[in-house]
Amino acid sequence: MPAPGKHRRPKSVSLGRGIAAVTTGGAVLALPVLGATTASAAPAPAVAEKAVAPVSVTAQANSVTKAAPTKHSVVSGESLSKIARDYSVSGGWKKLYEGNRKVVGENPNLIHPGITLTVGGKAAAPSEAKAGKAGKSAPTADRAASAERADRSARAAAPAAQAAPAAAAPTAYTNDLDGWIKESLAVMAQHGIPGTYEGIHRNIIRESSGNPNAINNWDSNAAKGTPSKGLLQVIDPTFRAYHVPGTSTDSYDPVANIVAACNYAADRYGSIDNVFGAY
Repeated sequence: MPAPGKHRRPKSVSLGRGIAAVTTGGAVLALPVLGATTASAAPAPAVAEKAVAPVSVTAQANSVTKAAPTKHSVVSGESLSKIARDYSVSGGWKKLYEGNRKVVGENPNLIHPGITLTVGGKAAAPSEAKAGKAGKSAPTADRAASAERADRSARAAAPAAQAAPAAAAPTAYTNDLDGWIKESLAVMAQHGIPGTYEGIHRNIIRESSGNPNAINNWDSNAAKGTPSKGLLQVIDPTFRAYHVPGTSTDSYDPVANIVAACNYAADRYGSIDNVFGAY
């Protein structure tokens, strides 16, 4: 600040004056802008300081974008618990189910291949997703309705698309424990029977050590004339009651035995994945 009574000597350099409008919230401030070639042009830093705000807003927008939920398309053999582990979902399968209940349905143990889950957010039902556009113009509403119809058609076609590979299953799987389990999972997916590779494999090793011709001739079932048979040690009455159409009627058949046992476990325990002992 100059001392009282003194004044700065005007310089001979010509200055171009203008007005710069800087917005702060809803107010507009008119600041003089001095176009000069000397170091005494003070207003410039103030304008530069105001320009910082849009950068922080952009950064915030970018951070919101990065936090967007992830979409996951379910494939054969997956379960909510497996998907929750793969994505490290806080709260596990229950949190994942809570956010996708409208897509999965009332049974969390039964998820169909082809459906899309939202990981890290809450999935909206198809009708709710379209409702947000109802207030727009008529052409926009028509486009939304067309998109919804196309979406329903795609969902209706999904089971057929999943079933197509299963038709060629007999020539696609190896004739061993790994192949039997994989073929069984494909059949189970067609019939909506829950279960995972890990759950089936764990129970087979406990029940028969992987021997499809295993039979128990000493327990109470054997004493009644209905010994447990096959990979998952199923007695004949249970095998007939839970036999899945399209599979062999021989309880020693690996795929028929696995699928019938998993069908029974789903009815009694919710899934073969929930079985950890005699069942």
